[in-house]
Amino acid sequence: MPKDSILALIDAEIARLKQVRSLLASTGKVAIQLPERKTAKAPAKVKVKKTRVLSPEARKRIADAQKKRWAAQKAKAKKEA
Repeated sequence: MPKDSILALIDAEIARLKQVRSLLASTGKVAIQLPERKTAKAPAKVKVKKTRVLSPEARKRIADAQKKRWAAQKAKAKKEA
């Protein structure tokens, strides 16, 4: 939630509480109209992250590079053992 929205909600709540306090503190009848509280929030806009698409050639290059790394790790482990 953006900071400005939070501050606006806090300011609205403070104003409502001040009106309630003045109503409770007064000895006579005071006609104060309290603002309506919003209970349901509008849904926030959500950015949809697009999925990346790899070409088959790119997938093969990545797979081959990973297999090469695994082979190097396996060789290193055999050498140390």
